[in-house]
Amino acid sequence: MYKIGDRVVYPMHGAGVIEAIEEKEILGSIQKYYVMKMPVGDMKVMIPMETCDEIGIRSVIDGKEAEKVLKDFSGYEIEEAQSWNKRYRENMMRIKSGDVYEVAHVVKMLISRDRAKGLSTGERKMLSNAKQILISELVLAKNAKQSEVETIIEELV
Repeated sequence: MYKIGDRVVYPMHGAGVIEAIEEKEILGSIQKYYVMKMPVGDMKVMIPMETCDEIGIRSVIDGKEAEKVLKDFSGYEIEEAQSWNKRYRENMMRIKSGDVYEVAHVVKMLISRDRAKGLSTGERKMLSNAKQILISELVLAKNAKQSEVETIIEELV
């Protein structure tokens, strides 16, 4: 159970801070929701409390772990990948895992591929989403600004 002020990651959406816990009636049943504010994109997300484990909600990594993610980021080997479809499916599974290292891997691969050969529209959208997820967690973990984290990532590729 999380509380107001906790920093959490919502796979496929990114990291944020729980601002409130609200009750809402939907289809005749009352449920409690975490209201999470995202630092990137200035968005609010409502997460059903009873499905947090199923969704994969987890706490944001700490600053030390964020440094390890960035160190590993620069060391990822660029894969000469198979077909677009297979690459897309594998990358989507990595993002859905909610694992910050897997998301970082996707970001590195797609940025590298974009610089070398360009990306399809679908992969460009995936890169944008994966970067937002990664950056939102690193912003909270490092207590940094979005622009600072974006610059660090671009320099590491």
